Amino acid sequence: MGADMTGSWDVIERAAELARRGEEFALATVVWRQGPSSGQQGSRAIVTASGQLFGWIGGACAEPVVIREAQRVIRDGQPQLLLLGTSEQFGAAVPPGINVIPIACQSEGALEVYVEPVLPTPRLVIVGRSPMAVTLRDMVTALGWRADLVDGPDFSAADIDARSIVVIATQGHGDEEAVEQAVATSPAYVGLVASRRRGESVLGYLADRGVPQNLLDRVRVPIGMDLGHTTHREISVAILAELVRLRASGALVTGAAQPQAAQPESVIDPVCSMAVTPQASNRPFEHAGVTYYFCGAGCRSAFEKDPATFVTGTVPC
Repeated sequence: MGADMTGSWDVIERAAELARRGEEFALATVVWRQGPSSGQQGSRAIVTASGQLFGWIGGACAEPVVIREAQRVIRDGQPQLLLLGTSEQFGAAVPPGINVIPIACQSEGALEVYVEPVLPTPRLVIVGRSPMAVTLRDMVTALGWRADLVDGPDFSAADIDARSIVVIATQGHGDEEAVEQAVATSPAYVGLVASRRRGESVLGYLADRGVPQNLLDRVRVPIGMDLGHTTHREISVAILAELVRLRASGALVTGAAQPQAAQPESVIDPVCSMAVTPQASNRPFEHAGVTYYFCGAGCRSAFEKDPATFVTGTVPC
């Protein structure tokens, strides 16, 4: 039986919505299944950086594993192919580079899930209306990044967020005010188009006004690769080249200023040895002063009947 295409389109629409909002997430797709797994070939789900899941990828055994691995994929920025099942089901036939995660629920099904990160398209906010600013906007748009051009007097902290890349190209017309507004939101990047001497003057003025030094230290000036005396078009190329280099190296992480909620550490289901999160939905059971968590009702019931067997490990599960 194929995947529910209505549900798959709902997932794609949610993915498009998250992308428009500039949020990072992972897309998980079932590419192979072995019955009686509840996941179907072609089933899709979205996992956000905070661990929210939209869509359907499998039952109680597969879902927490996919969420955990999807969050890892988002952090690393690299896709991952997962094989979910028991090690006996796959043996030595697993190609290198595939992550095998044993799960042992009552159903003896297995899943192969491809998890890929979807990172937000960089958003560049260019402050200023100079020919260089217009050229930079056009180049950024051609690269596939999002770009907004805001006149200096109209710019405020409300125009940006923690994911924004801000280039201040007011070029002497309200530099100080634009920088002060930009750093107030702690965006991912702030650069000032100015000479080193002019930059020191602007930052010194703002320091005297009481702008915190840790915010001013994040302003890059001069911005762009050093090409010497160049035209405004070449300055635009130099700025964009630097931003591309920073992003490719991982130094330009949009949204880095936003704190991520701490994720709970995984614990092991003593019955099936599956990794689960220690939360109320995972059926906690206390034995001998220790609280255990389970992937499903079956594992909890087995443990409840004879805890000593699974705590001592005398009987394989």
